[in-house]
Amino acid sequence: YPTWKRTLARRARESQMKRFCKAQAIQRRLEEIEVTFRELEQQGIKLEKLLRDENESPADQHTQWTNQLLYLVQKKNNLMSEESDLMIAVQELKLEEQQCQLDEKLRSYMNKEDAMKTPEDEKAEQEILEQLVEVVNKRNVLIQLQEEKRLSEL
Repeated sequence: YPTWKRTLARRARESQMKRFCKAQAIQRRLEEIEVTFRELEQQGIKLEKLLRDENESPADQHTQWTNQLLYLVQKKNNLMSEESDLMIAVQELKLEEQQCQLDEKLRSYMNKEDAMKTPEDEKAEQEILEQLVEVVNKRNVLIQLQEEKRLSEL
């Protein structure tokens, strides 16, 4: 078994583990965001009730509650933006995994000598190459989306 093949296999396993760890971290953060959403929602409901029910409270109290409510809305918007970024990252991880699998398949066909390839092999190799280009284009679209989002936030 040539050294370069072992190295490729090891690198593929390492990148797969990195993607797996990243996916787990994203999943944990999404769950944390969901919990925080619920907490913010409860706090917002309490503040809205206070603002509606307490008509005879001082004006500065109303101002304080309104500011707290606006702060909660801002925090919720920030979490929604982060959640959107994480969902894009999830899509990117899926496409990255798909790209690695297609790379492996393509490499197995390309390692075959041309004289040994059947017409079916050549057709399959071409299809895999087309799928690979499609996946790369999808990843490019995601990167452009992230960049546009980043620029719009600035």
